[in-house]
Amino acid sequence: MTSLASSPRASLWPRERLAVSGAFLANGFVLGNWTPQVPVLADRLGLSESRLGLLILAFGIGAVLAMPLVGAATARFGTRRPVVVGQVLLALAFPLLALAPSPSLAALAILFFGMSMGGMDVAMNANAVAVERRLPRAMMSSCHGFWSIGGFAGAAVGGPLIAALGSTGHMMLIGLVTLLAAIPVGRAMLEDRDAPHEAASGADTGGAARGGILSWGAVAIGICALFAMVPEGAAIDWSAIYLRQDHGTEVAYSGLAFAALSGSMALFRFLGDPIRDRLGAVHTVRISVGLGLVGLLMIALGPDLPVVLVGFAVLGVGLSNIVPVAFSAAGNLPGVKPGVGISIATTIGYSGILIAPSAIGWFAEHFGFPPVFLGLAVLLALVFPLAGLMRGADRAPAH
Repeated sequence: MTSLASSPRASLWPRERLAVSGAFLANGFVLGNWTPQVPVLADRLGLSESRLGLLILAFGIGAVLAMPLVGAATARFGTRRPVVVGQVLLALAFPLLALAPSPSLAALAILFFGMSMGGMDVAMNANAVAVERRLPRAMMSSCHGFWSIGGFAGAAVGGPLIAALGSTGHMMLIGLVTLLAAIPVGRAMLEDRDAPHEAASGADTGGAARGGILSWGAVAIGICALFAMVPEGAAIDWSAIYLRQDHGTEVAYSGLAFAALSGSMALFRFLGDPIRDRLGAVHTVRISVGLGLVGLLMIALGPDLPVVLVGFAVLGVGLSNIVPVAFSAAGNLPGVKPGVGISIATTIGYSGILIAPSAIGWFAEHFGFPPVFLGLAVLLALVFPLAGLMRGADRAPAH
């Protein structure tokens, strides 16, 4: 619980930045470990695909419900405490999924899991904004890069751990690791409870009262995040089926599309901060949108599998920095506490992930996947004229 040095020579990787990066890593690691547990849970409880879909929907509902509540909490208590509490609750929620003896109790457990995950997401993004303000360089994209690494690592070790320890043993171990990781994160994380957020964002102190509950700027930024997150969600949920149905890919290779997307996305999230420092947030987003459109067109119109896979990789490059820049901009809105602005943006953005999978499935069934990806290109293109909203992400550091 420290404050950053005001010297311009302060390290670009101070302990506060490492702490919030560790929170992103832990959050992604838990979610990555959840992925291989999904079929295990379905088999244990005898769930059909439709009932399993409802359980997964409960996770998203829990996340969206918690986001505005935690946003309000960060405005009152700062961001450090909600991050630590969120990580502790996440560590406790994960093992509960293995202990739930019935579908109804599993639904409650996964709702709690989603609330812990979503609440921590808002708080750690708000803390990243607070740290970023005190550094001479951008850092939000790299935080999301650590989340991607955590998700990849969790998904990689989850299956072998389940095979070695069983479902319950795996969840208990991951819960314990996540709980212990909260100790160094909490000790080193920036305490911004009494930080002058309004002064840092160039607004008067009365502005928070006028715009702190509902900021239309945050709503507009949230819509931009939504338009960028829906194509990502579509790739996560439907890319394997698209490869199998439209390109005759074998089951063993059906995950190549998501691997191409997630790999390029993680890489360019770490490259995104210096790119934003050099080009500015607005130009970074517009270039990202252009690359995303190229990727979607290659996916929809590609004549063979290699072109389509390259399209998914290009889409990952395009999508990698739009959401981090959007969250940074939402956390720097004049007169709005960072947690409040980010909670509005994340709630709108993630709500699309709840609605999009079923809608995409309906359209794909009636019109095929290529028209779906072309429609997603139109949706993403709408971010281009709205990119000026991201200008706030370039605000000068507050020392």
